[in-house]
Amino acid sequence: HGPKFSALVPNVKGLERALEVGVDRIAIFTAASDAFTQKNINMTVAESLDAFSDVVAQFRIERPHGWVRGYVSTSFECPYAGHVRPLQVVGVAMKLLELGVDEISIGDTIGVASPKEVSGLTRELLQAVPADRLAYHFHDTRGTAIANVAEALSLGIQAFDSSAGGLGGCPYAPGAGGNLATEDLVYFLEREGHATTINLDQLSQASLPILRILSKTPTSKVQLATLSRCG
Repeated sequence: HGPKFSALVPNVKGLERALEVGVDRIAIFTAASDAFTQKNINMTVAESLDAFSDVVAQFRIERPHGWVRGYVSTSFECPYAGHVRPLQVVGVAMKLLELGVDEISIGDTIGVASPKEVSGLTRELLQAVPADRLAYHFHDTRGTAIANVAEALSLGIQAFDSSAGGLGGCPYAPGAGGNLATEDLVYFLEREGHATTINLDQLSQASLPILRILSKTPTSKVQLATLSRCG
């Protein structure tokens, strides 16, 4: 069906700009930790949800058939406030549902989560949010992202964020690594029997120009293995 373009919208002004360029999918972003939202968008979690209420309402008027995603960052641990309780995440997710978002992306922003923690949080979330409206956003800082995907997948979650070459990070999350590499995710899913229709050889080449511009070398194990095999 081709790519679907989405714009990260921080406020009503951002929404106006997104609508001007014809975007029909938007994303709003908050967190499970006040300390993080203060650093990231200079608001508390409650203030961010209040601001996004206007954004979503206006978007629904302008794009009745549009699609909205809500991000919940620091869903396992905050770089400033430490451990985050699952019920904090569930509370924010429920408020996002009340705003009318179509999907909620649960973020391990600094890449600390283990499969056991993913299982615990997912089971709590599924009591309030349908599985088909949940996604996970794992960072691979400590090499646990694929293990966490496997755990969430076993519990019925079918949407996972990733980035080509494992690019990404956050300026307000000290020490955070890049996102789960799409190459690693595609390889894992295919080997587990989930067809992706993505050409892994072409995907492994796709991020090389960006990596060169950023003076970075590939870190995705699957990308490295594929490039080695392809010469």
